Amino acid sequence: MVTKVYSAAVHGIEAFPITIEVIAEKGIGTSIIGLPDTAVRESYQRITSALSVCGVVFPHRKIVINLAPADVRKEGAGFDLPMAVGILAAHRSIETPTLNEYMIAGELSLDGSVLPVRGALPIAIKARELGFKRLIVPAKNVTEAAVVNNLEVFGVSTLQEALEILAGESRLTPVVINTRALFAQEADKFDFDFSEVKGQEAVKRAFEVACAGGHNILLIGSPGSGKSMMAKRLPSILPPLSMSEALETTKIHSVAGKLSTGSMLLTSRPFRTPHHTVSPVALVGGGASPQPGEISLAHNGILYLDEFPEFPRAVLEVLRQPIEDRVITISRAKYTVDYPASFMLVASMNPCPCGYYGHPTRKCTCSPSQVSRYLNRISGPLLDRIDLQIEIQPVAFDDMATTIPAESSAQIRSRVLTARMRQQERYKNEAGVHCNAQMNSRLLRKYAWPDAAGLAKLKERMTKLNMTARAFDRILRVARTIADLEGCENVQSLHIAEAIGYRNLDRSSGSSLPF
Repeated sequence: MVTKVYSAAVHGIEAFPITIEVIAEKGIGTSIIGLPDTAVRESYQRITSALSVCGVVFPHRKIVINLAPADVRKEGAGFDLPMAVGILAAHRSIETPTLNEYMIAGELSLDGSVLPVRGALPIAIKARELGFKRLIVPAKNVTEAAVVNNLEVFGVSTLQEALEILAGESRLTPVVINTRALFAQEADKFDFDFSEVKGQEAVKRAFEVACAGGHNILLIGSPGSGKSMMAKRLPSILPPLSMSEALETTKIHSVAGKLSTGSMLLTSRPFRTPHHTVSPVALVGGGASPQPGEISLAHNGILYLDEFPEFPRAVLEVLRQPIEDRVITISRAKYTVDYPASFMLVASMNPCPCGYYGHPTRKCTCSPSQVSRYLNRISGPLLDRIDLQIEIQPVAFDDMATTIPAESSAQIRSRVLTARMRQQERYKNEAGVHCNAQMNSRLLRKYAWPDAAGLAKLKERMTKLNMTARAFDRILRVARTIADLEGCENVQSLHIAEAIGYRNLDRSSGSSLPF
């Protein structure tokens, strides 16, 4: 008789069910079929050793294991535990009257211990979706999986513990986590605060606008002007993660194996800072066994690219499509997978190779050709996709020496939250739109069209600066956010003027930048 054990595999950031069919017949040998990879084929050695440690003799029968569906490649060692259970159940070595109520995942060590696996959270979500009552996962994954309610989640450290649970003889109880209490407790803890930043009020205002509307931002300034320091404080003024955002973000980090042992939900927005030597695959994801890249790990958070022009051109250009579509599709000969990539791009750069072009006290040593080559490392189409382009000047001594406390992140965040609440109300009937940065052309005309004076000002500046149609859309998005911060229902000329002022790279005069 065929015994069925249920497990799951991960594709992209979603899990899909795997049925492990086991039959024990007369004869000798073990066969694993259903497109297993090397790690799955090696399960036989791990299972036999683990059973021996547990005092269970491996059945002297011909064992055939089928991993269904058979046309999907099975990867990783997460099927060790359910296959061991299936072998013992098929041979009647254990009694498992409620086996069909369980989904099981876990890697076995040679000593019978159960090792953690990737993707425990999406597996738990899929188990609940399919109507399973219970889930068995490694003990190191149990807090991650237990955030899913209406599902009994057991964490096991050894194969013996899993067998006792299935036989109804275990003293282990399901792990229960109050996710909402945890979420409320951890959501407002930050390592950095804007109260520590002296001066730079114009830059803080630009950050506030960017966070209020979810806009991308580029910082241009000399070394030591505070670009990285202020960028690290951006998460402290972003809106807190919603429960659905936290689940989706945690799923991505779970699949990528980035969650530490004992982790539950991610309660703060990701802040990813890849080095400029990162490869295109590491940034967007993929590989022989597809994994999320940095842009997906930054989903619902911030992707910070320091020393922007130092990134290879091929790396920067792959950002163009996910910035627009907020999803990245990885297509290879053997698979196609979609990863979410709705991130806020924050980049910083020097104005020239030496870093001191336009500096008030230090002289630039770069030739015009060196400056031109440096700036041309960033393409026009990519710059067009960055809503705010801000010039940062060094902090004045008087600002650094002042004892007057600066505005805290909590104060800035309260205004950002108010603006975001207006946007959520405005877009509640617009599918897939949650903030101003996500508006398409139709929504721009509906919600962000300026008054006559604002339209005239925008026409004048676009004609003078020869801006693109994409810049036109982005100015309207930023102006809509500024109006939301001011509590204005309609976009006015002063909002347009401020939004244009944030397009430093489009201006040919009135700036110390070499653009």
